[in-house]
Amino acid sequence: MSEKRSKADSQDKVTELAKRRGLFWTSFEIYGGVAGFYDFGPVGVLIKRNLVESWLRYFAYSNEWVVEIETPIINPRIVFKASGHEDHFTDPVVECTKCSRIYRADHLVKELTGINVEGWNIDDINRLIKEMGLNCPVCGGELSRVFNASLLFTSEIGPYKGERGYLRPELAQGMFINFPFVLKLTRNRLPLGIAQVGKVARNEISPRQGLLRLREFTIMEVEFFFDPEDLEEAYRAIEMIKDEVVRVVTESARRAGEEEASEFTVVELVEKNVVRTPWLAYWMGVGNKFVKSLGIPEDKIRFYEKLPHERAHYSAQTFDQEVYTSRYGWVEVAGYAYRTTYDLERHAEFSKADFTYFKRFETPVVMIVEKAYPNPVAIEKTLGREVLPKVMKSLAEIPAEELYKKLARDGHVEVEGFKLTSDHFYIKKEEVKIHGKKIVPHVVEPSFGLERLFYVLLEYAYAERDGKVVLKLPRHLAPYHVAVFPLVTGKKPEQQKIVGLSRRIYKDLLSAGFRVIYDEEGSIGRRYARVDEIGVPYAITVDYQSLEDDTVTVRDRDTAEQVRVRIENLREYLVEKFRESFPTFLI
Repeated sequence: MSEKRSKADSQDKVTELAKRRGLFWTSFEIYGGVAGFYDFGPVGVLIKRNLVESWLRYFAYSNEWVVEIETPIINPRIVFKASGHEDHFTDPVVECTKCSRIYRADHLVKELTGINVEGWNIDDINRLIKEMGLNCPVCGGELSRVFNASLLFTSEIGPYKGERGYLRPELAQGMFINFPFVLKLTRNRLPLGIAQVGKVARNEISPRQGLLRLREFTIMEVEFFFDPEDLEEAYRAIEMIKDEVVRVVTESARRAGEEEASEFTVVELVEKNVVRTPWLAYWMGVGNKFVKSLGIPEDKIRFYEKLPHERAHYSAQTFDQEVYTSRYGWVEVAGYAYRTTYDLERHAEFSKADFTYFKRFETPVVMIVEKAYPNPVAIEKTLGREVLPKVMKSLAEIPAEELYKKLARDGHVEVEGFKLTSDHFYIKKEEVKIHGKKIVPHVVEPSFGLERLFYVLLEYAYAERDGKVVLKLPRHLAPYHVAVFPLVTGKKPEQQKIVGLSRRIYKDLLSAGFRVIYDEEGSIGRRYARVDEIGVPYAITVDYQSLEDDTVTVRDRDTAEQVRVRIENLREYLVEKFRESFPTFLI
C-alpha cells in the first residue's frame, strides 16, 4: 500500500480539499470575494474549536495562575492612544503611479530583491528602492515614495457623530484594562495570567498567502503579570518542563549572519541568558509542547528572536515561534513578547487609575519617612483668605509623603492653579512601619494566531494513500471522533435491522459524549474515503454479522486496519483509543 506526503503543491491540495469538504473558502465569493477574509464550514469550525480547546488546556485550564476573560471587539479611541497603537501600528506602503496598485513596501522589496527590510525606516526603504531601480511588478510603472499606513479599522461608537473607536488589532488591551479588577477577584496574588480567545481586525495592505495573512482572524493570548523581583514561582514552573528542548535562532546568531537554530533546554534558556526573564522561557517551553501536539515534528519548529528594530514598540524582547511549511517556508504561528511595564503604565497615565500591585513584606520594615503638611497660615498669607478653604481641601486629598516627594522633585506643589513652595509646608520626619510597597508588574505575552495554526495543522496532516486523501489529524483535533455506517440499506427485513442497529449505536455514542457522523449514502468504500478526507479517526460498520453476534467492524483511519468489537464494549474501546493518543497537557 503506497503512501506519500504532498510536497511543493501541498498548499493547492489543502486549499482544494478545504473547499470541497467544507473546511474553509474565500468569503463573499458571489460578489467576487474580498482579500483577507475567509469563511469556515461545518468541518472547519469543529477543527478550529478543537484547536482553541487544546490551546486553553495548555495555556489556561492546566495552569493554577491563569484565568480567562472576554472583552469587546470595538474599543474607544483612548484605549489605542494609551497603548501607542494609534501612533505605531502602521506598515510601510508604496503605490504604483501608473496602475495605482498598493503594495506593502517591505514585502515588495523582499519579493523583488530577497532583502529583508522589515523594521527599516521609510527613508532607508525609499533609498533602496531608488538605488535598485525597483518598479511595479505588474505594469512596470514607477513607485511612489513609501509612507506609513495605519492598520487600525476605524469605527464609530453611537449613531450620528458618535465617538470614534477602533476594532481591536490584538486582545491584549482588554486584559491590561481589566488587570486591577481581575487581580482583586483573584485575591491580589501574583503571578497572574489573563487569557482570552477572540476575533481581531487588521486593515492589511495587500493580504495574500491564504489563511496566513488575514484582515479578520482569531488570536489566542495570555497576558502574564509577575513581580520581577520574586521569581521563585517561575523557577518552580520551569522545573516541571526543564527537559523540554526548544530550537532557537538567537539575536546574536542573526547578527553573525547565522540562521541555523541552536537547541536549548528550557533551563538553559535561563542559564545561558537567552531570555531576559525566566517566565519567557517557561511559556516558550509550554508553546513548544503545544505545537508538537498538533503533529508538527520538532525539527520543523523554531523560535526566531527579533532584532530591536523589528520588535513592536512595547516589547523589550520578542521571539516568533515558527513552523516550516512546504509552500511558504518558515511561518510565524505565535509571538512571545516581554512587554515589561509599558502597557500598565500607559493606561495608568491616560486613565489616572491605579494599575499597581501591593507587594506585602513578610516582616514589616521600620523606616524614617519625610512628610510635608500644609501650613494654612503661610498659605493664607500668600494666596488670601478667599481661596484658602479650596486649596486646603485639595491638599488634604494628597498624602503627606507624596507632597514631600513633589516638593523634593519639582520644588513646588501645584494645586488649584497655584504653586506652593516648601515655605508653605511643615516638613517632618516620622518613623513608620512599612508593610509593603506598590509595584507595577512586568508582563510576558504568548500570543497565537488560530488561522495560521489551522493551516500548518492541515499541511502536516495531509497525506495520500492509494491516490486518496487521508487527513491524519491528531485524534483530539478531529472534527468527529467516529463515523457510523450501515453496510447496506434497503427495505428487506435484515437490511432494516442493520440500519436500525446503526442508528441506535450512533445515538448511544452521541449520548456518551462522542462527536459522531452518520452516513448511509454510497458504497462503503466511498464512505470510508469521505471520512478519511476530513480526518475522522475511526469508522464503525454494522453488517450482517452484527445481527448474529453483536459485533461491529471498527476501522482505523491511519492504518486502514479493521477489528471486530462487541457493541457493548464500543464506548470503552473508543475511550481507551483516544486516551492512548491524547497528549499529556503540560507535564
